[in-house]
Amino acid sequence: MSSPTSTDYEAPDVASKLADYHSETEDLMGEKMVLNMGPSHPATHGVLRLVLELDGEAITKADPDIGFLHRGDEKIAENMHYNQFVPYTDRLDYLAPLANNVAYACAVEKLMGWELPPRGQALRVLCCELARLSSHMLGVGVCAMDVGAMTVFLYTFTEREKVYNMCEQLTGARFTTSYTRVGGQLRDMPPGFEATVRRFLDECATTIDEVGRLLDNNKIFRDRMCDIGVIGPENAIAYGLTGPNLRGSGVARDLRKDNPYLGYEKYDFDVPVADEGDCYARYQVRMEEMRQSIRIIKQVLDTMPDGPVNLAHEKSMLPKKERVLMSMEELIHHFIVATQGIDAPSGEVYFGAENPKGELGFYIHSTGGGVPNRLKIRSPSFCNLSICSKLLPGHMVSDIPAILGSLDFVMGECDR
Repeated sequence: MSSPTSTDYEAPDVASKLADYHSETEDLMGEKMVLNMGPSHPATHGVLRLVLELDGEAITKADPDIGFLHRGDEKIAENMHYNQFVPYTDRLDYLAPLANNVAYACAVEKLMGWELPPRGQALRVLCCELARLSSHMLGVGVCAMDVGAMTVFLYTFTEREKVYNMCEQLTGARFTTSYTRVGGQLRDMPPGFEATVRRFLDECATTIDEVGRLLDNNKIFRDRMCDIGVIGPENAIAYGLTGPNLRGSGVARDLRKDNPYLGYEKYDFDVPVADEGDCYARYQVRMEEMRQSIRIIKQVLDTMPDGPVNLAHEKSMLPKKERVLMSMEELIHHFIVATQGIDAPSGEVYFGAENPKGELGFYIHSTGGGVPNRLKIRSPSFCNLSICSKLLPGHMVSDIPAILGSLDFVMGECDR
């Protein structure tokens, strides 16, 4: 991996590749065939349907067909209080629910003009980086399994299970955490949680190095990944790619550095970038991002400040339970907030967070009160998948699992 240059990238010459293929097989080819891949194919990583036009084994046209998982999250958000929508964000990128919770809460807090206490911010950074480790572990493991490396999947899934155990210790749930609240978190770290995280970080770093030894110079893995699915920086930007897929094409954009939030500017970490733009480059970026997440989490734990994790003085926050049981004024306060929601001002905001899959953004239009007038979600998987129509033609059918695995999308947030 290296910093991007303006001359290192050339998109694959699809026309010449197809011409060579046709010249070798022109006597064997008949009419082109239309083939549906998915929505139940294991290599489509969920309910994605690819409508492929094939000339033998060569792809001449590809159309991704989405919407099989559509649940209307944006319209649901416009019919409930801001905090009531938190559980629905778990179901977006359901492989990184903690990060989704944080991104949504930050958007509403931007509308409210709130800033969390330092400990609350640090705790959210810890949650986001644990989510990144969990998501990338699954992404790398499943991509490796798609191209034949079954052992790697067992290594990475073991580490992901440890993250779920920590989620259960922190939030009470393993998968759909619903941990963040607008203005804070559900609770602070429990006793012993820091020691558990530190032990996990050491074990995870060892596993990442072991996965690298299994894959980095593995001939089969490299043959399946190198020079396949090449995306140049211009195309990556034009199609709205973000996250590791963009950085794998040589564009060093990371919202944690370019538009810091939650105090990310205080932590020392690097933004991995690869120049090649192929499937192998995207794998390399995710591997290095996991190492950087471990680096960030260690700094968070070393510098974790004391104090509250929630905003306590705002009238739009629920009062402490013991005060509600002892004071009529606090009981009324609790009743108003619980039934009417937070009293948001009128206005428009957009907040984008650097999620494992890329930039997860929330646009909120408020006309006042406890319910948004409009809410729109900028889901990275939706944008990342948009390049398939341009990327897949010129490749063989057997290249599809490697390409889709390297894009590492999740259909929950794509369809929303």
